[in-house]
Amino acid sequence: MKTKLFLIGIALIITTMSFATGSISGTVGDNSTGNSLSGAEVKLYNMSIIISTIKTDKVGSFEFKDLDPGVYSIRVNYTGYVEYYEKNLILAENQHHKMTVFLDLSLMAANEKEEYLYDRSCEKTKVDGRGYQSPVCGNVNGYTSYSYDIDESYVEHNTESYDFIQENTFKKSLDDPLSTFSIDVDRASYANVRRFINSSTMPYKDAVRIEEMINYFDYDYENPKGEHPFSTHLELGDCPWNPKNKLLLIGIQGESIAEENIPPCNLVFLIDVSGSMNYDNKLPLLKKSFRILVDKLRPQDKVAIVVYAGAAGCVLPSTSGKDKEKILAALDKLSAGGSTAGGEGIKLAYKIAVENYIEGGNNRVILASDGDFNVGASSDAEMERLIESKRDQGVYLTILGFGMGNYKDSKMEKLSNKGNGNYAYIDNIMESNKIFGHELWGTLYTIAKDVKIQIEFNPGKVKEYRLIGYENRMLNKEDFNDDKKDAGEIGSGHTVTAIYELVMADGESGSSSVDPLNYQTSQVVKSSDIMTLKIRYKKPGQDVSRLITSKVTDKDLAKKDNSANFLMAVSVAEYGMLLRDSEFKGSASYDHVLLWAKKAKGEDKYGYRTEFISLVEKTKLLAKL
Repeated sequence: MKTKLFLIGIALIITTMSFATGSISGTVGDNSTGNSLSGAEVKLYNMSIIISTIKTDKVGSFEFKDLDPGVYSIRVNYTGYVEYYEKNLILAENQHHKMTVFLDLSLMAANEKEEYLYDRSCEKTKVDGRGYQSPVCGNVNGYTSYSYDIDESYVEHNTESYDFIQENTFKKSLDDPLSTFSIDVDRASYANVRRFINSSTMPYKDAVRIEEMINYFDYDYENPKGEHPFSTHLELGDCPWNPKNKLLLIGIQGESIAEENIPPCNLVFLIDVSGSMNYDNKLPLLKKSFRILVDKLRPQDKVAIVVYAGAAGCVLPSTSGKDKEKILAALDKLSAGGSTAGGEGIKLAYKIAVENYIEGGNNRVILASDGDFNVGASSDAEMERLIESKRDQGVYLTILGFGMGNYKDSKMEKLSNKGNGNYAYIDNIMESNKIFGHELWGTLYTIAKDVKIQIEFNPGKVKEYRLIGYENRMLNKEDFNDDKKDAGEIGSGHTVTAIYELVMADGESGSSSVDPLNYQTSQVVKSSDIMTLKIRYKKPGQDVSRLITSKVTDKDLAKKDNSANFLMAVSVAEYGMLLRDSEFKGSASYDHVLLWAKKAKGEDKYGYRTEFISLVEKTKLLAKL
């Protein structure tokens, strides 16, 4: 009897237990038309095992219910379309994951599909043959701008491109005492890495630019007080991944200019409306992002809008910032379709910027795209020369990247570097608000240009050094005094941070040994200096640089405890080295990254450091899979 009662009790407990369940749902549509696809096959996998297969309903929707926490994969197939595959989708307890899937026509189907004509109101109408007119939705000099092209917007596989990064190595101070580089305030890499991690995928190695990840965050450096528009901060501490070495942090704090003292802005929005932008995380997100910027415009500011697809056109002439409704109406009318004549768009945008040039003002083209320039004047060299020439005329360039799959990071970073501007990647609306809400004038207004740093290390104190990151910002030592050599810019209120790993004079060598020289010797001057720090910069509108020089001694860098600035910057650098699987990562670990990041979180007004901690925790989990 007791046994029977016990079993009944267990049964009652089991039937009343509540198991944590989640769901994965979404919609499937045609990428070229936006129409939903009914009857598409959606397969759900767990550990490479199919656990369920369903078809989308009449409105293209699907849902997998009652899912336990775990790692899933999704495959979507529809006859005549390229398969969609998403792997490593991590589902937490009670999480309900929603997704939107747009399928691209396969090559054979694309050659046979009906094309569409976009008229000036951007409404699709069918035309015969394989040609179609691109959605310029406006006119230039009174004439509607159209172009007939074959649709090349579909992507059959991942075509994202990133420049190869050859990590900086250790250099001997005795043989190579000078380290010279251009500062970099770009933050694109961090947001792009976040996009990968939040999609449950580890980023490409070369998508990780450590200096951009470090500089994504603001640091509490002392504000400038003297004649120069920025201050410098130096700090020395232990290296967590190699305790025998030290880390040197160099921080620069730009002067914050009050909004009422910012000169009037002459802005040209250059917006990619090609077919490749027809995703929720591209053109729709882009339009929402620019709405945030438009809301911040002042009456003295003005904006023009240029779009490009198969051809380029001006959809809004230069318009005062007080006419916000007119600007927003022009943005709202934009829709995506067609190939990508990015080169023609850039030419037209600069033409309009020059025609509306404000002397002493902030003249800037803001290019927003996935970077897929594939038709027209798209030679990198040609566009770089154009951008450089306009930069010298006082028109700068800001680039905003959107999307995934065919994202061209390599091209966009290269062009922004030539344009005395900055480069950011927008993966969600919160990033838009960071760039155009919290950091608007730092994004748009330059307080110092062509900023270069050169450090001479004293071999008597520092045996070897390695600059972490900045690989594509390295300069020859002769470039430091060459005012014709382009370098990076600092915006209002921006901070810039760089970190060196140092092998001190009594430390063990971090580089490969070299046989002694037979025909020359080196003599080290006795000095208490660790190094000499030199910074060159130009004020906007000036062509002659100014020089800041300071000598740094042991006493200058003596500290008992490192600051939150140091802990945060180093934790991000360590995280970047792990993502890149750096040969110099030593004993770096995600646990240590989390330890220092949590110590450095502080007030965290906007939650960026809290988000970083969450990102590292996700990465730690992904790294085990």
